Amino acid sequence: MTETTSNNDQAGRDRLSHVIKTIPVVDNHAHPLLLPTALSSYPFEGVVSEANGEALSFTPSSLAHIRATKQLASLHSCAPTWEAVVKSTEGKRDPMKYEAWIGRCLSGTETILVDDGIGNPGELYRYEDLSAYTESACWRVVRIERVVEDIINKLLEVVGSPPPEPDTIKFQEVLTRFDDEILAALKDPRVAAFKSVICYRTGLEIPGFVHGDSAKTALAQEFWRRKHTKNTSRFRLHQPSLSEFFLLRAARMIQEAPPRSRKILQIHTGFGDNDLNLARSSPSHLQDFIRAHRFIKIVLLHAGYPFSREAGYLANTYANVWVDVGEVFPCVSRAGQEAVLHQLLELTPWSKLLFSTDGNFFPEMYYLGQLQFREVLEAVLVDYVRKGDLSWKDAENIAVGILYQNANQLYELKLPKPQIATQNFNFVGSQIQSSTIEQRPLQILDAFLAQDPDIRYLRLYWNDMTGTPRVRAVDIDHVKKRLKEGSFSVGITTASLGLMQNDTLAPGTSPTGEFKFHPDWSWVKRGPRPSHLSVYGEFKTADGLASPLCPRSTLKKIVESARSLGYEFLLGFELELVLMQKEADNTIGRNEHSDGHCWSSSRMLDRPIFSDIIEKAISYLRSVDVHIEQVHAESAPGQLEVVLPAAPTLQAVDDLLFVREVIASVAAASGYRMTLHPKPFSMAAGNAAHVHMSISSPGGDDPVVYENFYAGILHHLGGVCAFTYSHPASYERVLDGCWAGGRWIAWGTQNRETPLRKIKDSHWELKCMDGIANPYLAMAAVLSAGVNGILTKTKLRQKDCPWDPASLRQSAKDSFGIVDMLPGNLSEALDKLKRDRGLCNEIGQELVQRYSAVKEVEIENYKSMGVEERRQWVLAHY
Repeated sequence: MTETTSNNDQAGRDRLSHVIKTIPVVDNHAHPLLLPTALSSYPFEGVVSEANGEALSFTPSSLAHIRATKQLASLHSCAPTWEAVVKSTEGKRDPMKYEAWIGRCLSGTETILVDDGIGNPGELYRYEDLSAYTESACWRVVRIERVVEDIINKLLEVVGSPPPEPDTIKFQEVLTRFDDEILAALKDPRVAAFKSVICYRTGLEIPGFVHGDSAKTALAQEFWRRKHTKNTSRFRLHQPSLSEFFLLRAARMIQEAPPRSRKILQIHTGFGDNDLNLARSSPSHLQDFIRAHRFIKIVLLHAGYPFSREAGYLANTYANVWVDVGEVFPCVSRAGQEAVLHQLLELTPWSKLLFSTDGNFFPEMYYLGQLQFREVLEAVLVDYVRKGDLSWKDAENIAVGILYQNANQLYELKLPKPQIATQNFNFVGSQIQSSTIEQRPLQILDAFLAQDPDIRYLRLYWNDMTGTPRVRAVDIDHVKKRLKEGSFSVGITTASLGLMQNDTLAPGTSPTGEFKFHPDWSWVKRGPRPSHLSVYGEFKTADGLASPLCPRSTLKKIVESARSLGYEFLLGFELELVLMQKEADNTIGRNEHSDGHCWSSSRMLDRPIFSDIIEKAISYLRSVDVHIEQVHAESAPGQLEVVLPAAPTLQAVDDLLFVREVIASVAAASGYRMTLHPKPFSMAAGNAAHVHMSISSPGGDDPVVYENFYAGILHHLGGVCAFTYSHPASYERVLDGCWAGGRWIAWGTQNRETPLRKIKDSHWELKCMDGIANPYLAMAAVLSAGVNGILTKTKLRQKDCPWDPASLRQSAKDSFGIVDMLPGNLSEALDKLKRDRGLCNEIGQELVQRYSAVKEVEIENYKSMGVEERRQWVLAHY
């Protein structure tokens, strides 16, 4: 494959991923949400299961539940446990917060077709209410069985209790009211479709005809039973002749309606709760009904699962049949979802496939359904392209069709042409880190402004090649104006990713040209100062593609590539920092409260430096849903370690950078300087940025997988250090016997003097990284090395070392396979990086060249300074 072909392939892959992640969805089948007051009455485990009662208690051990737990944990920025998710969810149910939470879960949705025939209306939002959270107004789906039930129950209310005589409810009156309801719905412009759940009641073996006398007799018999059993509960339509009669009557009325008034008919097929007979839920039973109603466009709901091939066959062979994919997402495992989509595409024309969430009661169901379908659709389409069955453009057309255009055309919704390139809804989820789920920028800003009308600026953050956090503050009214016009981005000179901290340019950097900086709207936080919002984002070229020089885009590309191979990760950072005060000569000196300071000393927690800075910062972070696991004093004067919880990759890095900004801002307000200098005091411990890693995808805790992953990191560690130990000052900290991870390339279980510490299963800690590093690039290098280890089945050459490698004799080192040392300086690390062609190709040759040019200038600048001048320069800049 030529380099041009490879670049075109990557561009096509990137474009497809961008389309799938950014196009809004038409949710062609869902249900109302519960009001906040009713949420606690229903089991939250039902978000990923149709089970009920005792069967629901087994749900947490299902693959679907385990996956959803991780995705919801990412959404909540909480620990990836069900208990943590439930606790965080309950916190969002406060009436003051709940509507914003609904907006977040439903973001990325153009419109929803809502079947409002379930539940108690007094506990539910109306279908119209969901329009507040979608770009276009929502539509109603009329459930045929509910129409009958409501008519009869209203008549029962008139008759009163006890149960009436069998002939009290006049069958003809029921028919008249039913016909009136159906005709009114046919004329109602906000009704998009009818729906039947006869699958639940009598099964899909629908006869061609049911005589009215049979239905009348069935109704009379039902009321005779109700009278003699003294049954005063609501009437439910489940009697065979009666259910079939009213469905056939409604279908005839739909078919006979004028073409302009004729509505779509949705039919529940396949699985549900144990109220249905699974054997009678196969859509294959509907063939006679489909033939008899060839002028009605019929949507088979829920992919007919587990009879997906049967549903696909019907859509292939009958012009009036479409297939919906809802409920499979999120109630089936990822592998099962991919299999269903593959099975449907075996025969189903893609123009007859429709997306839905089948969301109901809990907003999280909408979130999971959308997130998981986008993930699986991308994986399946990429597979077809790589096998040569589709072009990238074919795959893009299929994605747009299934997610948006097919439903728009079928239901004649007349929605605007979907906006793809100009809207940013980046996922964070399962990560799709990401994601997440895609967010409507205007909805997000309006939600923040509703809570805090004093917000005036949106901070746009990026981290450059020197590891310096850079920012633009944009007036919030200007941002909203641009978004209302269609899109928002900011032009930034291309020189920004070759700029030194003295504002000179590294070799190879041109002062001409411009990137477009696009915010990632899935990550927006208040702060770090009052009246400010902060967002991280990426540099894109004029055609909307990610710049190969953008650090965040590089990490995202590597995360998505790993995900396409089935691997996802959680990261958790340990942020080490030192708080200092300025001296009279404006230099930065020691902390005035450094006396008696030592590792985990209790006195540090009771001093003003802790209450005035750290406690205030953590309190603020908690208020914006960024959480800290623990804080303790470290060894150096004024040194603290702040431990962040595990999170999906991009979110973990964004959170780390934001935590630094908040602590630095609070420190500055108190007259202190926060520094990440790797070695602020020559005779004391330095600052690191250790990162805990685990493989969160299924199979990640298999030793064959994670040992290959960490073997890959060790194999490439020399080149990786160019990114994790990214400054000449970094190597002042790389010493043996100083709790810094040492200089030897080795690993050990709970060994803190090796660069890699194994904790448990796939959870390991990388110690050879500091706070000067650009964490996007550092983690891009680390994950690339690890995934390469999995793909090449790299074996752990080194054995589990229980000792400080530096203390071992050569023969002992040899017995543990400890041969190589970490680079001794940045020049040596850059040389190892350039020699590591595999690592350079994964990260991108263009980025490596630019990064190396910047670092070589840094090396020369550092050499030109004296010892104290160097120290003050690093303290001032990091």
